[in-house]
Order: sequence, then C-alpha cells, then structure tokens
Amino acid sequence: MIISKSSVAVALFMLPASLVFIRSAWAGDYQKGAWTTASPAPTERTEVVAAAIGSKIYVVGGFNKPNLQNALKFAISNDVEVYDAATDTWSTATPLPEGRHHAGIATLNGMLYVIGGFTKSMLSVWHAVATVYQYNPVTQAWRELAPMPTARGALGVAVHQDRLYAIGGYDGKNNSGAVEIFDPQTNTWSSGTSMPAPRDHLAVVAAGNRIYAIGGRPELDYHRNMATVEEYDPQTQQWRARANLPTPRSGIAAGVIDEWIYVVGGESKEGTFSTNEAYHPATDQWRSMIPMPTARHGLGAAIVDGRLYVISGGPTPGGSFSPVNEVFTPSAIKP
Repeated sequence: MIISKSSVAVALFMLPASLVFIRSAWAGDYQKGAWTTASPAPTERTEVVAAAIGSKIYVVGGFNKPNLQNALKFAISNDVEVYDAATDTWSTATPLPEGRHHAGIATLNGMLYVIGGFTKSMLSVWHAVATVYQYNPVTQAWRELAPMPTARGALGVAVHQDRLYAIGGYDGKNNSGAVEIFDPQTNTWSSGTSMPAPRDHLAVVAAGNRIYAIGGRPELDYHRNMATVEEYDPQTQQWRARANLPTPRSGIAAGVIDEWIYVVGGESKEGTFSTNEAYHPATDQWRSMIPMPTARHGLGAAIVDGRLYVISGGPTPGGSFSPVNEVFTPSAIKP
C-alpha cells in the first residue's frame, strides 16, 4: 500500500490535541517555560536594581535616559518606580536620598534595602559608596543605616536567616571579594570569608541554606566575562566551586523559583544576551530555558508568585535604556 505525504499530513492534523501536547512534552518543550509581556515601566532606565515586597516590585536607581533635566547629574537616577504584579500597574514612590547605579538590593521583613553602588564624583560616575538606605513602604520614608565596611558598586546582595550578605563588586580601583553581613536588628556589620574569585557585575542569590555567586567580570570589563559559580556556606563560612555558568556573562540578573536559580541577560563585546539558564544546586546541573524576548543587560529582576519579572536594562552594550517588563513562568523541570 502506498501512503502519500498529503494523507500523512491529514492524519497528523486529525490527531487529538492531547497527543500533540504529549509529543511536545517528550521533546522537552514543557521544561523551558514561557515569557509574557507586562506593562512597561514609566521611564527608560538601565543599571537598575529591583526587589519585591508582596506583589509589588520596587525598581530603584540606575541611569535615566539622558536629557537636559538630568545632564548635571550625569543621568544618575534616584527614581523609585513600583510595579504591582496583581494589577499590572505602575506608581512612583519616594525617591532615593541620592542617585545610585549598580547598587545592591534586597527585601527583609517588609523593608527594602539599597546597599552600596556608584555615584558621581567630579567628572566620574564610578565613585563607589558604602551607604545603606532602608525604605519603609508603610511610611514611604527612607533612612540611612550603618555603612558597609567596604565601599563598592556592581555587587550582589542576598538574604539568609534575617541577615543581608553583600558580596563582591568593584571599589573604584580593584575588584572586591568581600563578604560583609548586615544585621538590621542591631544595625551592625560583620565579615565572612572572602569570595575566592573577586568580580563585579555578578548575580548573588540565596537558595536553600547556601548563597551562590554567579558569573560577572573583572575590573568592569565585559570583554572578559566569567563563567565562575561559587557556593558559600554561611554556617561554616566556606566557599566551594560549582558547575560553571554555561554562557559566560556579566551585567546579569537572577531569581530563585522552586529550588532552581534562573540567570538572565547580560552583555559582552559582541552584544547583549537574551539567554536564560537555570541551575539546580542539589544536582549541580544547568539547563537552557526559553530566552528572554528582549536581550538586555543592567536589568532588574524580582520574583512574585512563582514568576520572574525582568524589568528595564540596556538593549545594547554600554549606555542604552529601556522600559521593558517581561515575565517568565517556568514549567516543571526534572532535576
């Protein structure tokens, strides 16, 4: 019996949708997740930081798109814009006391913390600072807390057991491997074991009872992106190397959903990344996920209700700006 190509096509077309879904699942497509587009930010920015309190994501600082009004500030932003994931709407909050870019950010016990970063000094925009600002969303007020022992920007911040861990960065002359730990209850800092591979523009996240320092670059140079992944045990204060980031990147953002660490974006001399790669700490394995719709670096990321919101950032390397707000919903991933 001879079966024509057209009859095969008709037969496939007539298959139940459930079988088509199963075929997709066999191919592993269901593991890659999906992206949607949400309401864009009110302003175009880059080198922002972002963190969530409840359903609200606070997008802080960075650089605004240059104009005559912000020229004297070198476009360094103190803007705080708030995205409500529950209503897909934006509002503004009390500005930072002073503009910051490449800061660290975290939320703890209903408070927002913005740590370190760079600001302008004379004709430079790379003056590293040690300041710590705390924002209370109830009073809508900022207050300044005890500064970090080490001034630095392009650092990462993670929360573990009611303390904030400020890791890595650039102090204006050299990369820092500093691990400095802030206790908001006592408004004091202590020191942990320095990171073995000092770097800036990295991602730092807490997953389980460990902290992960991922990717980055040396001396602000995105021509020399790093794939390094190091794991910190806060209890023993020891570091160990883990499986490299598959795509060496810096200027990245990351978030943790269901024990997986998702690392998105970045820049290099060739351009910006739409790359989205997921790491499972228990198995020390990476998986490639569906890429972002819009490649960019210097973006902010936050988790709300099991979704990763990726906001603003530059679509081309260096000084570029966007209001983009894209949302990643992961599907079930087998370790």
